[in-house]
Amino acid sequence: MLRRINYDDRQHLVYARGRALPPDVIAAWMAEFARHSPSRRPLTVLDLGSGTGRFSPALADTFGGPVYGVEPSARMRQVAADLTAHPSVSYLQGAAEKIPLPGNGCDLALLYLVIHHIQDLPAAAAEIARVLAPKGRLLIRNTFADRMPDPLWHRWFPRARTIEEELFPTVAEVAQAFATAGMHPVALTSVRHRLADRPADYAARLRLRASSIFDQLTEQEITEGFAALDADLATHPDTGPIEEDCDLLILAG
Repeated sequence: MLRRINYDDRQHLVYARGRALPPDVIAAWMAEFARHSPSRRPLTVLDLGSGTGRFSPALADTFGGPVYGVEPSARMRQVAADLTAHPSVSYLQGAAEKIPLPGNGCDLALLYLVIHHIQDLPAAAAEIARVLAPKGRLLIRNTFADRMPDPLWHRWFPRARTIEEELFPTVAEVAQAFATAGMHPVALTSVRHRLADRPADYAARLRLRASSIFDQLTEQEITEGFAALDADLATHPDTGPIEEDCDLLILAG
């Protein structure tokens, strides 16, 4: 049984550093999001589960309208307000099942590595459908249990895959939940994502344990995993950038 992660406990201390992305990677994601969004500008954007705001300012710059970063963790919101303030971004207390926005007001909604944290997916689907405008789009960037990749870090922390298979929904489960709210998938694409320029940088970020999966592992597993990682780095210190393929699911009403 996986336990629910409270981001106010520890993750807020490391998330911004452990999940930081360089400007060119952010720009690549914005270009991909724009490809699947309404073409007119400006767009009002909901960044649902905005965390420390790593995408919110770029969403405002890309789409030109206000961005509402809705995040249940008070400490994650505080980090966002401190580090990623932007004149067109508002960070709001809320959750996927209770979005503090009026109906039909958002042209675009983004859930980036969020959907597996939602406790009541049908209720969240209804709320997202409520706040989206009639021609709005929902972008879900997530891992799906039926399309599991083979990320490098699973080599050193093998039980992470088992945890993720239990934690992540399938594409069909997501589609079914949103179908009850009158939304349906219109595209499923894969995006090549650069995690780090060098293995040493990748390892340094892993050590921050900014993935909630680490909170499901035992300390012994974590200690043994980092020892194995260090041994690999000593043997292969520089093998180029670390990249992986990421799924992006697009839904419309």
